[in-house]
Amino acid sequence: MATVTATAERTIGAPADRVRAAVADYRTTRPKILTEHYRDYTVRSGGLGAGTNAAWKFAATRSRVRDVHVEVTQPTPGELIERDTNSSMVTTWTVNPVGTDSSMVTITTSWQGASGIGGFFEKTFAPKGLKRIYDTVLANLDHTVRG
Repeated sequence: MATVTATAERTIGAPADRVRAAVADYRTTRPKILTEHYRDYTVRSGGLGAGTNAAWKFAATRSRVRDVHVEVTQPTPGELIERDTNSSMVTTWTVNPVGTDSSMVTITTSWQGASGIGGFFEKTFAPKGLKRIYDTVLANLDHTVRG
């Protein structure tokens, strides 16, 4: 098995504190910024940063739907880590200031991919597809924190 990693980043037109608060808000902001690839989104406990437990169905494609149940930690003020208890998937959201009025937000997801020919295709195509989804999530975040 090889590690598969997908990354997307975007400069967001809002101060880092505002963006960090929005990213950590699983109850209000997160449902607003997610794409149609996320279904049945629910916060099971918490809702603001570390200690949050949330679940959803993630449909990367029509035929590939994954049940995701994340536990959220926050090792630093600018970083949230979502660990899927149903798989090896880990998603890290990082928010860093860019000057006083903007922020760089990076989403990185890694997991242990399949082996063999299936693993080759997964490692080749999954990161590109996930990046496209994350690009839209980040655009939605930018729109939400500016509004």
